[in-house]
Amino acid sequence: MASADSTITLDREENFDTTAEREAALNRLRRFAELLDSAFTVPGTNFEMGLEGIVGLLPGVGDFASAIVSLYVPFEAIRMGAPYAKVAQMLLNILIDALLGSVPLIGDLFDVAFKANNRNVRLLEEHLGRSPEEPA
Repeated sequence: MASADSTITLDREENFDTTAEREAALNRLRRFAELLDSAFTVPGTNFEMGLEGIVGLLPGVGDFASAIVSLYVPFEAIRMGAPYAKVAQMLLNILIDALLGSVPLIGDLFDVAFKANNRNVRLLEEHLGRSPEEPA
């Protein structure tokens, strides 16, 4: 539960007064991950990419900027009570995505295929006992 002064605590699940609030947060994370990793289908293929794949094309700053934005998922996972080992796995996914994505050309292809944000949301769903297909 958030304190009276509306400060956010990281005291495991205390930031959500109701299950509905938790479900709404999970739905936001799903949309966020989809926007970054799989919002667009490349015409004539089944290949999906998102804003992260486009931003990652910017030399020097694209992958760093994407990694910073991607930290939103593990931050919310902490607020939703995910164990620190699961959060560490999410952070490792972001680190792998950023480091390998920064390799010119090949890294851009890796970045689009790896989809760290979608992976991290699936990790959170596993913790919450939900499948990605299960409606909120």
